[in-house]
Amino acid sequence: MKKSRFTESQIVAILGEAEAGMKVKEVCRKHGISDATYYNWKAKYGGMSVSDLKRTKELEAENAKLKRMYADLALENRAMKDLIEKKL
Repeated sequence: MKKSRFTESQIVAILGEAEAGMKVKEVCRKHGISDATYYNWKAKYGGMSVSDLKRTKELEAENAKLKRMYADLALENRAMKDLIEKKL
């Protein structure tokens, strides 16, 4: 995936400029982005603040950690069941 020139907090700030009253074309020209990029960002980050964005990232990281923990436990559980079946 291509890395963006802008951080997510910068993207939220750019969207905020347009919400504050600047025209979309002016915001796009000022930051060197296309209209399509602006509207893609608006669909993804529209209505979010920087704190919301930070919280979302924290939740995604926690969710990934929990998924790894579950996968490890499921693997151990399956190995134990296989071992018990072989003994009996």
